[in-house]
Amino acid sequence: MDDKPRNLRTLLADAKDTSELMVDLAYAAVYFGDPEMADEVRDLESVLTVLVADMRSLAVLGVRHPREAPGMGRVLQVISAIERIGNDAVNIARTVTNDLGIPAHLVEELRDAEEVSHRVVVAESSAMAHHTLLDLELPVHSGMRILAVRGGDGWTTNVSGETILVPGDVLFVEGPPAGIPTVRDLAGAPPRELPSDSEPIEELDRAIDILIEMKNLSEAAVGLAYSALVLGDRGLAAEVRHLETRLDDMHDRLETWVLRAAGSISEPSPLRGLLHLAAASEDIGDQASAMVMFVENGEEVHPVLGVALADADEVVLRVPVADGCSAVGSRLADLKLDVAPGYIVLAIKTGTTYRHRPTGRDRLAVGDEVIASGPDEGREQFAEVFGWRLVADEDAGDHELAAL
Repeated sequence: MDDKPRNLRTLLADAKDTSELMVDLAYAAVYFGDPEMADEVRDLESVLTVLVADMRSLAVLGVRHPREAPGMGRVLQVISAIERIGNDAVNIARTVTNDLGIPAHLVEELRDAEEVSHRVVVAESSAMAHHTLLDLELPVHSGMRILAVRGGDGWTTNVSGETILVPGDVLFVEGPPAGIPTVRDLAGAPPRELPSDSEPIEELDRAIDILIEMKNLSEAAVGLAYSALVLGDRGLAAEVRHLETRLDDMHDRLETWVLRAAGSISEPSPLRGLLHLAAASEDIGDQASAMVMFVENGEEVHPVLGVALADADEVVLRVPVADGCSAVGSRLADLKLDVAPGYIVLAIKTGTTYRHRPTGRDRLAVGDEVIASGPDEGREQFAEVFGWRLVADEDAGDHELAAL
């Protein structure tokens, strides 16, 4: 990982980034049926294990007085949840490494996901070799963004426009499935062939639909949980718990549909993978809920959590839609926030109501609050879209919004 000072703040930021990267790669391994991607998840598990052990030691050493114990206990609660999310990523990857069986129809459904992760190696003669990320403008040309780079010095999650790619670098990118061929072409990699679709079974088709929704909801729950911690927002924390309850219910329904499908096929062993993935998705939702339980209860968030999560590769912003800005009345798809400045909208708050996982068809109105995550260097551009400029607050070490 990046060579950063050993303190709880930076370790927490690294652990968050690592666990999220593990989940992304695990699903990518399923999508491509790629054991090498699954092995990368295992490698990252070792990194996360060291981070977790170091964080627990520093948390214990950081308590100087009994009155500090409850706050640090909440920090340990978040650390445990991050560790469990990493374990869930390993369990997702095991569907590939242990050949538990995945119906080809599931891969077909994953192709229609809004975002997927991918792994590609930079070739010697490729258009990427010896160029900076700023020169390549990958999000503009493909819609894909680089999550991490693994080179000769190990992992780098804190990538920037000045990062220079060299032959042999392994890139982990995320974005729309349609952008993968462009990325592979730029990297000098051959086209990938996905498994051909199989004849769907009605009950199995329903189970797969539920599983795809569980994947989306679990990822949304984690994003909202980190947002709730950074913003100290009880409403967001309550929304995370609502998603966790939905995931529990969906898991129960998926098991029913899988059992029904088992009676319709001669070889039911591939269905094990569906049950395995569903259990992992449900537990990711459980861990997201565990992270923010104390926020929903109105208990104080330890300062190190907000600061550390704000220092992660992806920061969380909450920006209201200003009257008169170009975003008023616009659809999210028209704003193209995922391309520039590279932000993903986690939720939109209208009055007291949250819309999690909004679609590109959702329109914005004056006063709506947009909660999104993305790269730190894009925060000024993101705020400008909604009619604000960011002003640094030197005393608080944060930013304030000023009308344009």
